[in-house]
Amino acid sequence: MTARTDPALTVVTYNIHKGFSALNRRLVVHEIRERLHELAPDVVFLQEVQGAHQRHSRRHVQWPQAAQHEFLAHEGGHTAYGRNAVYRDGHHGNAIVSRYPIVRSENVDVSHHVFESRGLLHCEMAVPGWREPLHCINVHLGLWARSRRFQLEWLCHRIREAVPDGAPLVVAGDFNDWRGAASAVLARELGLAEVFEQALGRHARSYPARLPMLALDRIYVRDLKVGGAQRLAGSPWSTLSDHAALAAQLTR
Repeated sequence: MTARTDPALTVVTYNIHKGFSALNRRLVVHEIRERLHELAPDVVFLQEVQGAHQRHSRRHVQWPQAAQHEFLAHEGGHTAYGRNAVYRDGHHGNAIVSRYPIVRSENVDVSHHVFESRGLLHCEMAVPGWREPLHCINVHLGLWARSRRFQLEWLCHRIREAVPDGAPLVVAGDFNDWRGAASAVLARELGLAEVFEQALGRHARSYPARLPMLALDRIYVRDLKVGGAQRLAGSPWSTLSDHAALAAQLTR
């Protein structure tokens, strides 16, 4: 008898810069949608997603009628949105787009001060053939080192409280962690492994997209095997957001 092999899961993390190219020179959310649909990932962790913006919608003829995370989703796909920053013209935050049903989602406020609104978007999704739900946590940590230390503590607390031992877990997003401190904390406290460190021996440089120098974006996993990892750089990706997208292939 041949042992059953669970299908590979492709996950992507991408800071989309609210659908604009670097320095806000042009609206690129339609091109981002095309690139993601060509890639056909199973789960996408999106940061800086524009949930609504009245002024942009009036100013740009091609501004999508739907919120950006809904516009970027697969046809028949599933989405969850965590509204973090709210202002006069609209709001933005993190989002998860999934090929598979999202059975539960919660956005946890981890803002450390009034100048930065941050959240952890935690989703559980039903992957066909998996006995347990897949837990996905989308993060966009603060620009200040002290804020990130507190936010990593809150992330660890959330995982201990809400993710059962042995459940498959992916934590991905923009960590703003140019000093590389997050990996040691997450490995020591929770047993999480970063996919590029596992596959290639080092974090992927992802910022700025045209000439990546800083490893700000990460994909961490627990109770999942890493089959491969890829930085989506070069044309046409480098002409879209100011961040490069990262992808990983995972199995149970």
